[in-house]
Amino acid sequence: MRELCLRCLRPKSSCYCSFTKDVDAGIKFIFLMHPKEAKRQRTGTGRLAHLCLPGSEILVGIDFTENAHLNSLLKDSRYYPMLMYPSEDAWNCKKEGFAKALEGKIPLVILIDSTWFCSKKMIRLSKNILALPKISFAALYKSIFTFKREPAEYCVSTIESCYYLIKEMQAANLANKAADPEPLMNTFRQMINFQLSKENDRVEGRITNSHAYDWKYTKKRDIPFESNGQEKV
Repeated sequence: MRELCLRCLRPKSSCYCSFTKDVDAGIKFIFLMHPKEAKRQRTGTGRLAHLCLPGSEILVGIDFTENAHLNSLLKDSRYYPMLMYPSEDAWNCKKEGFAKALEGKIPLVILIDSTWFCSKKMIRLSKNILALPKISFAALYKSIFTFKREPAEYCVSTIESCYYLIKEMQAANLANKAADPEPLMNTFRQMINFQLSKENDRVEGRITNSHAYDWKYTKKRDIPFESNGQEKV
């Protein structure tokens, strides 16, 4: 049996913890994780983001309406709670009135960590988050998770959502500018490199297939990032 890292839940031979670093931007992130995501994606991007964000929390479930801990956070007067979700009426850092709404409050950003299909169900069932103000981005971003199919081009991963939100809030003087958000993306790039390298190992027969869909991997993929997380040129 492989020995696991108890922090990132990866085998110690492929632990991501050396790439993580605290990003304390003055925002509290809550990741609502679908049980399938928690079971199947032990180091999905929500968990990786959690490793970099002090004070962040992962709550596992589908319907959070009666979740006592989440409800206590939503009622805590220190926070301004928002649901990270694209919507025509969503706040963003450039919308008039947003800074005033946050004045004196700690942003409490709730992210759904699941597939888009399951996310819609979780939001529909969870009456306590359904009514929350929504927050999205002022700009459009394209995911670097290019080998994973997303439902739309504007969809980005959970860890990228945290990164871009922090960057936008810092630019608007609504988050701690001294916090460097780059460890979020560096950790994500290492995950991408690792997954692609394992695909290549399967193609070349160095390791055996372990998933039903591994038969699809027939061509080697380029590894896009250097070991320090920078994009290869």
